[in-house]
Order: sequence, then structure tokens, then C-alpha cells
Amino acid sequence: MSTETISIFSPELATRFDALVTKYPVKRSALVPMLLYAQDEIGYLSDAVITEIAHRLGLTELDVRNVASYYSMLRFKPAGRYNIQVCTNICCMLRGAYDLYERFREELNIGPHGATADGLFSLEEVECIGACSWAPAIQVNYDFHDELTPDLVPGILADYRGRAQAEGSKNHA
Repeated sequence: MSTETISIFSPELATRFDALVTKYPVKRSALVPMLLYAQDEIGYLSDAVITEIAHRLGLTELDVRNVASYYSMLRFKPAGRYNIQVCTNICCMLRGAYDLYERFREELNIGPHGATADGLFSLEEVECIGACSWAPAIQVNYDFHDELTPDLVPGILADYRGRAQAEGSKNHA
């Protein structure tokens, strides 16, 4: 697929995909990076995303879905602007991750894999984010927060609400 072909992705991302597949001896090896980049741009792996990536790599849509469903960081439905991932693997669990997760649920008033009505936050429990030495830990989009307690949750949420307001006022200035 070339950048002249109609794409659901921005021209910049389509060009990046075209270059990415040339970096691997087997085109399929570009699948996971492409899925991550696509999710960053679109917000989730929609049917259209799956179809286009499959076409670009010469794979079936089922092949793409099978790989995508393996990774907890890839999602098939829209998430909030700030996707909160609470690690509940053994190290985090032993140091209070479930209490932390429950506090986020209470503060946001959402269930597992839910999103707030305003679309600002979504919440999910994940297996491991690789911060075992600093448990319990969370990841908000690409930001890590570690050595947390439930009492810190309101401040974390207030920080991201403030970021959203600041970014919103920049966009309207």
C-alpha cells in the first residue's frame, strides 16, 4: 500500500508505515509497532484499522486480531483521553494495588474497562508494567507513577484534569 492509496491514517503515519515495513526482512515483523502507532493516532484498534494494517502487511484480518488480542496495551474500543492502567501483578498486588484500583473506581465512578462520561479517563487492570521494585504502580498513557497509595489518587486525577484544561485553553487561544 502506498501513500497515494486512500488511508484512514494521517499522511505522516501512512508514510511512516511504508518506511517501517522496509526495515524488517519479513513484513509481518512490523505488525506490533504498526498497531501501537495506529492506536496512538486513532485511539483504539477499530475494524478499519485492522483492515488497513492487514492489507499493508499482506495478512488476514484474523492474523492481525490474533496478535493484537495478545497484548494488554492494545485495545479494541475507545479509551479515555487519559487511560489509567493499574498493575495488579504479584508485586503490586502484595503492596496494595487492589486498594489503589478500587480508589480509582470510586473517584471516577466507573467500572472495569470503563470510561468517564466526559471521555477524560478510562480505567483498566493490567498484568504488569515492569515497575515491580516500586510497587504499586500505574501507567497513565505513557506516564509512570509508582510507590502509590490510595490517598494519592485524588491528586493524580486532579493533575490530569489540570493538564486537560491547560491543553484545552491552548487549543482555543
